[in-house]
Amino acid sequence: MSTNPMYRATECCKDNVKAIAESAVNAGNGVFRLAPNWVPRSFLQPGKRIKLAPTDWYALGVDRGGIDERWFSSTTEAMNDGRTWDEGLSWCVFEGQRFLLRDAVSELQGRVVGQEIWDKYKRWPVFSKFFDNAGPIPHHMHQMEKDAILTNQEGKPESYYFPPQLNAAQNNFDYTFFGLNPGTEKKDVIRCLENWNKGDNGILDLSAAYRLKRGTGWCVPPGVLHAPGSLCTYEPQWGSDVFGMFQSLVEGRQVGWDLLTKDVPADKKYDLEFIVEQLDWEKNVDPYFKKNFYMEPVVDDANSGEGYTDRWIDYKPFDGKQMVTAKEITVEPGCRCVIRDPGASAWIFVQGAGKINGLTVQTPVMIHFGEETNDEFFVTAEAATQGIALENTGCEPLVGLRYFGPDVHEKLPE
Repeated sequence: MSTNPMYRATECCKDNVKAIAESAVNAGNGVFRLAPNWVPRSFLQPGKRIKLAPTDWYALGVDRGGIDERWFSSTTEAMNDGRTWDEGLSWCVFEGQRFLLRDAVSELQGRVVGQEIWDKYKRWPVFSKFFDNAGPIPHHMHQMEKDAILTNQEGKPESYYFPPQLNAAQNNFDYTFFGLNPGTEKKDVIRCLENWNKGDNGILDLSAAYRLKRGTGWCVPPGVLHAPGSLCTYEPQWGSDVFGMFQSLVEGRQVGWDLLTKDVPADKKYDLEFIVEQLDWEKNVDPYFKKNFYMEPVVDDANSGEGYTDRWIDYKPFDGKQMVTAKEITVEPGCRCVIRDPGASAWIFVQGAGKINGLTVQTPVMIHFGEETNDEFFVTAEAATQGIALENTGCEPLVGLRYFGPDVHEKLPE
């Protein structure tokens, strides 16, 4: 059972998940309603823009760190030290009961995630989050598959989008360092690691910062160094929590060696050449990094109409593979529409009020830790292909972000 005392719903017995999940998905016309899923990071400072109540930023304890992330439709555990057993896992709520989305997927399989995804992955293999920090995150990378598998994990490609609704304040540093300057050599990075305990190890001297622009995004392949800036970020990604921090000091805060080698085999934790070889060198020193990895929204005319506009926000493949994609839909006041997607999708609404397949949508102003909301949903593959009914019942635009699993779309924007 969860250690969180504030959930109003009662956790259903795992043996009874199939029955309650079927009831929930039928009552929701193919849509699950989800509870907020908060994740702390001990080495970061919360940016305070993801609507969590100020009294609850340290709801899991100061020793666990401030809550700076909210994960969406996640079946992936957060790999934090001292974590609760369900940390990072999303809960579905229905008629006073709740059950893990992971268990619902396991029981209903292809009906929820799509038969092709179930047959290949036997799970929902992606997730997204808001990460929201007051300042920059250390220059780090997420391992490629070849390296992640050495610790029985998976590689992690990810994408970014900066929702204007959550970025009225830019906080301390709205720039992100990406990759390494062209001409950088591996020995230069090794020298930075050798200087780890001398203060600032100088890794950012080898990189370039890019100004972050609200309403745009980036694609970040595994093995690529990045030090995300302080805009609140929507981050669709592969279902893995691997990383390695390459920066020893951030805004005067120490970054431990253990965060560099968290996902390195035990016998390689001080092998500097091995650690540096985890980097995708060609992409890190790409002289056309912005051209290859920056994204502006692209309108999807096929899913847009009078009073509603659907936009691609994260759509670049990773080495030619469609791993995770995302869209943003805006429905004007009084408008009703039906959109069709080729596969399951995970939704978070960031503005307005309305309905999705008959379920109430209301974006909150402030959320207390443990409270249930009406802003997050999972649309099953079955419902997505039949058509998703959206209605704006409020006086401002209804705006929703949604992400998709791998190989769902026949064609992506150029």
